[in-house]
Parts: sequence; structure tokens; C-alpha cells
Amino acid sequence: MNGQDYYIPAVAMGVSLAFKLPTLRNNWRDPLLRSVCALLTLAGSVFTFAAPPTIEAVNRWTGVPNFSAPLVYCLITAFSAACLVLIVNWRGGPPEETRRVSRRWILGYGAVIVALSLLFLLGEAPVERVRDFDTYYANTPYMRELIALYLAAHNVAAIVMVAMCWRWSLQVRGWLRVGLMIIVLGYIFNLSYDATKMTAVVARWSGHDLDWLSTDLAPPVASLGALISAVGFVLPLVCQRISDSWQNWTTYRRLGALWHEVQISAPGGAPCVRMSWWAAAELRVIQRESDIHDGFLHLGPYFDQRHRDEVLARALAGGADEETSRAVADAAMVAAAVRARAADPEGKVIGASEESAAHAVDGPRDLVRISHALRHSQVVAEARRRTVLSAAPGAGRSAS
Repeated sequence: MNGQDYYIPAVAMGVSLAFKLPTLRNNWRDPLLRSVCALLTLAGSVFTFAAPPTIEAVNRWTGVPNFSAPLVYCLITAFSAACLVLIVNWRGGPPEETRRVSRRWILGYGAVIVALSLLFLLGEAPVERVRDFDTYYANTPYMRELIALYLAAHNVAAIVMVAMCWRWSLQVRGWLRVGLMIIVLGYIFNLSYDATKMTAVVARWSGHDLDWLSTDLAPPVASLGALISAVGFVLPLVCQRISDSWQNWTTYRRLGALWHEVQISAPGGAPCVRMSWWAAAELRVIQRESDIHDGFLHLGPYFDQRHRDEVLARALAGGADEETSRAVADAAMVAAAVRARAADPEGKVIGASEESAAHAVDGPRDLVRISHALRHSQVVAEARRRTVLSAAPGAGRSAS
């Protein structure tokens, strides 16, 4: 593998981290978010410093042959600790217990990092090996222990990661479950990386030569696993954002009929607040709901509870369920109030309680139902035609 094969997954980890940073900035105290960001940072660092061009550069800058080897191994070990801490926080539980277990893993893998550094200092590795350090020094005192220790630590973390993510995926649904399954697949490739590395090292211990497993096969397996894992981390977040945005735009569009219906009730035809074209869909929905609520307040004196009850009874008799019938009745009452308000330009109808408007405003979902009924309900259309024929200024004052 050349440097590009390492830098591509490093960039993938950086992109994943970029998606997480805005959320981390707003929720810095969230240990789960901190764990995810630490994992992605360390994963990107592992691939950056494991790239052959970076290895050569670090060795040259430090003046120590193979200085990059313990550096990369320590980063891999820190990455393994980040995986375990992430799983502990993801699993949840009592905060004190979560912190205690996280500290235990951090201290344990911190001790491994110290041991790796000491083993490198005690051993001798005078010949620079950019691509095959593991197998070249597999039988060298202290280097042998160093290699086995970092592989064992990484293997333990990968096994725990697969087990915990698989268990978690069985308890959740949606994009989170898909993301967890992808992470499991990515870490299965990490286990394959450990297996190929250990096979090549053990072969050296027994006097055989399977160096190609470590030199040629293990790096692309690790790269592929990292890319798959990065997708698993990013996919739930990105898809959830897309889903939320789509839902907000859908709600905004569905509220259109009701919003247009109540606009004529604004005093003096006052225009609603105009939002910039780049405004988020969520803000647009909030503004549209606010405009509708304001319209209801102005229409309050013209709401006719008896008219609503009549339409409700007709809708129920027609076989509609209770929620749909209430929405149809509210829509008919709103349509009738709009026409009654238009027939009373001087605003002579006064003194009605605002509570008459409140019952039709039970939340955004009800507003969507009312808006849908205004556009599609035949019962509302019939009530609208009757109102045009019989409505008069001051008629239909609310009875509640």
C-alpha cells in the first residue's frame, strides 16, 4: 500500500469527526459525544502516522530508526481504549458506574501504552523497517513482546466492539440500527486485520515465512474496515438530519392550506413575517404555526361551537375515525369563521372568549390534520358552501 491508501481512511475519519463537532460544541458535557470524537480523532491519527511516507518523515525528524513503530502502536492502543470507552458510554447506565468503568479502561490501556514505550526503549531495532516491522523484529527480544502486546490489546477492543454493537443493534430500530450493523461489519474487518498480523508473527516465531499476510494483506483490510466503520458512525447522523429536514418541509407544506385560509383574518391585512430563503425548515414551520395561532386569535369571536358540533356529528356518521372527525369539524369551523369575519369588516362581533379558539389548537399534528381537511374533506366543502349562503355578520358566536 502507498501513502494514499492510508490517507484516504484518515480523511474519512476527519469527515466523520466534522459531522460530530457541531453537536459536540453544543453538548460538550455529553460523555458519549466526547468518546465518539476521541475515537474518530485517534482513528484518523493511526492511519496518518501509519502511512509509509509519514513513517519515514517521523523517523527522519526524530533521528531514531523505527521511532514511528512505537508511536503507531501507542496510537492504536489509545484507539482501542477509545472504542471501549465509547461502548461503555453508549451502553449507558448509572453515571457513576459509567465513569468508573471508563476510567478503568483508560487506566488499563494507559498502562499498556507505558509498557509499549518501555519495551521499545529496552529493545534494539537499529534497521529501519517502514512496511514490515512486525515480522522483521518478531523474534527480537522486547520487540517481540511489544508487537504481541499491541496486537492483543487491539484484538480485545475489536471483540468487545463487535459484541456490544451487535447487542445494541438488536435493541434499537431505524438508522441507528443500520449504523451499528455497519460498524459491526467494519470491526469484523479489524478482527481480520489482527488475525493476519498475528498469523504472520506466529509464523515467524515457528520459523516460517508468511510475511505477505502482514505486509500486503493486513493494511488494505484495516483500511477497508476503517472506511466501513466511518460510514457506520456518520450514516445515522446524516440520515437523521435528512429525515428531520424532510419531515419539517413536509409539515411546512401541509400547513399551507390552513395558513392561507387564516391570512385574511389578520388585522388590516397585515403581512406575516418574511423569512430569508436560507432559513431552516424548522424555523419556517415554527413561523407558519405562529401565524396560524395568531389567525385563530383574531378569528376567536367568530368561532361557532354549534356549527363545529354539527360537522363533527356528520363526519362521525360518515364513518370517519374520531381524530379525523375532530379535524374536519375544526376545519369547517375555521372556514366558517373566516367568512364570518370577512362579512364583518368593521369588527362588530366582540367579547367572545379566546378559549373558543384554544380547543382547535392542540398541537402541530392537529394543525396538519385541520389543514388537510380544509383541502380534501368533502364535509368541509359542503359546510363551506352552506356558510356562503347563510353566514351573516355576528352570526355563529361561540357558545363556549
